[in-house]
Amino acid sequence: MQIYLDYSATTPTRPEAIAAMQVVLTQQWGNPSSLHEWGKRAATVVEQARVQVAGLINAASPESIIFTSGGTEANNLVIMGIARLYAVPQHLIISSVEHSAISEPVRLLEMWGWEVTRLCVDAKGRINPLELKAALRRNTVLVSVIYGQSEVGTVQPIEELGQIARSHGVLFHTDAVQAAGRLPIDVQQLPVDLLSLSSHKIYGPQGAGALYVRPDIELIPLLGGGGQEMGLRSGTQAVPAIAGFGVAAELAAQELSIETPRLIKLRDRAFALLAEIPSLIPTGDLDHRLPHHVSVYTENADGEISGKTLVRQLNLAGIGISAGAACHSGKLSPSPILLAMGYSEKAALGGIRLTLGRDTTEADIDWTAMVLKQVLQRLTPDLSLTKR
Repeated sequence: MQIYLDYSATTPTRPEAIAAMQVVLTQQWGNPSSLHEWGKRAATVVEQARVQVAGLINAASPESIIFTSGGTEANNLVIMGIARLYAVPQHLIISSVEHSAISEPVRLLEMWGWEVTRLCVDAKGRINPLELKAALRRNTVLVSVIYGQSEVGTVQPIEELGQIARSHGVLFHTDAVQAAGRLPIDVQQLPVDLLSLSSHKIYGPQGAGALYVRPDIELIPLLGGGGQEMGLRSGTQAVPAIAGFGVAAELAAQELSIETPRLIKLRDRAFALLAEIPSLIPTGDLDHRLPHHVSVYTENADGEISGKTLVRQLNLAGIGISAGAACHSGKLSPSPILLAMGYSEKAALGGIRLTLGRDTTEADIDWTAMVLKQVLQRLTPDLSLTKR
């Protein structure tokens, strides 16, 4: 029995997207920048996908969608594209629970003299909007806050945060890679200036992503070259991957009203079953949460059971999940996200994540909870695993 519960890491490419890619690879393989018929066919594919991705977030103009190689490039284009507008380092604000695709380029800017404020989060991983208001300065040029945290599932108050930034004339970006296709997003209503997306999180192919750029927002591109993607992302577009991304985005928008409630029901079932195992403690905000996301950490007496251990044990049972702690050069490091939320180093080594998707069933949830309970019982035989 094989059960995949790591949909926040990547999703299987859906058949409709694969079919669209096959057509491009065999019939529409031209360079979109070429003026001849082969190029025109490829350009039409790219522009159709631009419309489809724009529809997922209700962007008024398809030209506001800039195709990239993925969410990481989209995030880097925001951070570095804004920073390169200024000859003198300025101030920017991020949260303390950002994905490394934001925190790492920001760390680099810090080395170059930029001032950075990292907003603290509460024990559930959520920002208090008043903290943002207090952190804004005269030289603040950008606020970037993740929409839905990939490790603990917490959804931030993006609308309120965006309104605060906008009222102070500061650009606001959100990394919506985990939220798009799972939560309704309307950039015509949401006060965001820039928003990052990824194809392989919504059943499109890996290697494609997009950045929504509100009209009149200026960025300096990371790559110099032929000026593709409205001059913001030079290089011949990956037409097959973009075609698959477009189809996946269109279908995600169509299925959102049905799939999101289904995922929420499965998510809540998983939390209820895992609550019967006292050594597993939920992490993240249970009320403001991604629909498909379940996260817990292991509370054990000797601290020997890490999240990585549970990932390996469940993998042996044919179940794919992920852990928050990272392994560098053979040494296990505690999750920086859980540390930012106030967890101890021992607790931050024990985080695991189960993320659900289109193929997840109630039987998958029930079986996984049973296996996880058995694994913990075997690893901690002296620990009671029954709720009193």
